[in-house]
Amino acid sequence: MKSKILLTAFAVMIGYYTACAQELPTDGKLTIRPMLQKLGERLLQGKTGSIVAINPANGEILCLATNTPNGYDVRQAIGKPQAPGSTFKTAQALTLLSEGIVTPETTVECNNGVTDGNIKVGCHKHQTPLALKEALAQSCNTWFLMTFASMINDDFMYESKDEAITTWRSYMQSMGLGGPMHIDIKGEQGGLLAGADYLNRRYKDGWDGKTIWWAGMGQGDVTCTPLQLCNLAVTIANRGWYYVPHIHKDTKNERYLKKRETKVKKEAYTPVIEGMRMAVEKGTATCIKTTYPICGKTGTIENPGQDHSAFIAFAPMKNPKIAVSVYVEHGGFGADLAAPIAGLIIEEYLKGKLSEDSEAKAKRIAAKTIGKE
Repeated sequence: MKSKILLTAFAVMIGYYTACAQELPTDGKLTIRPMLQKLGERLLQGKTGSIVAINPANGEILCLATNTPNGYDVRQAIGKPQAPGSTFKTAQALTLLSEGIVTPETTVECNNGVTDGNIKVGCHKHQTPLALKEALAQSCNTWFLMTFASMINDDFMYESKDEAITTWRSYMQSMGLGGPMHIDIKGEQGGLLAGADYLNRRYKDGWDGKTIWWAGMGQGDVTCTPLQLCNLAVTIANRGWYYVPHIHKDTKNERYLKKRETKVKKEAYTPVIEGMRMAVEKGTATCIKTTYPICGKTGTIENPGQDHSAFIAFAPMKNPKIAVSVYVEHGGFGADLAAPIAGLIIEEYLKGKLSEDSEAKAKRIAAKTIGKE
């Protein structure tokens, strides 16, 4: 068994050398946990996607598993920004709460979606109206579209839509979104967060909250990398702070030792975390309900062909030890593939091995091949 672990660690390092050899220290000592990496790569067989796991306490990257039609490529996790889907609703809720646009008790009616003129945004069936925690747990599109639009169109709090979107963007940037975090791996990309200049160029005839309301549910004018989504989960797990993710063990570089605070108000984290816990207990992520408390958020990303499957999570709820993001292209609903994969990664890390039932689930997932259709 020890020899297999060493071979796995060697294979991980070879893959890492191939993708970004210039970034490795001379001793090649990495933070990757070989058994976690091995499991991640096994689960991604026959799929295009990535699994990122980070230790919230210090920013160390525990797993950086990827797969593409051409095999392992670290850029799938750190250099390929895509729409985050409903995983982004966590950041949205934190921003709206901090700005006082909503409270945990704010409710929104949802009748299978929302219609504005000839635009219809659907939503799955759930009870209505929903308050914030339930909206997160049930991933209500209407709640987040309407509240985001209300922030951008609020001419009492903000002198202009430009000021509103600039404020919104500053919160997102403080959570590590919208630009490279300057991790110690070559090939990182930043993604897109719609700002005033960008929107004024794109929508020359004018724009408002409804023009860009898709961003409220993680579609449209917003993209993130799986690494950034995992770091978002880290900031929530830590209730407002993070270290820049890194893969060098025992780094002395001050960049990776400096604690970074988000702009989010501390009191905003409690209802969001409770909503993420509720998602696992009785919401969209019950497929990974366990005896130890996982907090998570599913994401289903619309695109040509089958939807992408995404999930972010951390565990345990208190004193978190691991944060995870999973992004599987054309994997379907977030609960179909990304959430079960994340649940297995968390179990492997917290328990040291998979249960018999979980191992059977891992085999089924590993055997599943995903195409575009």
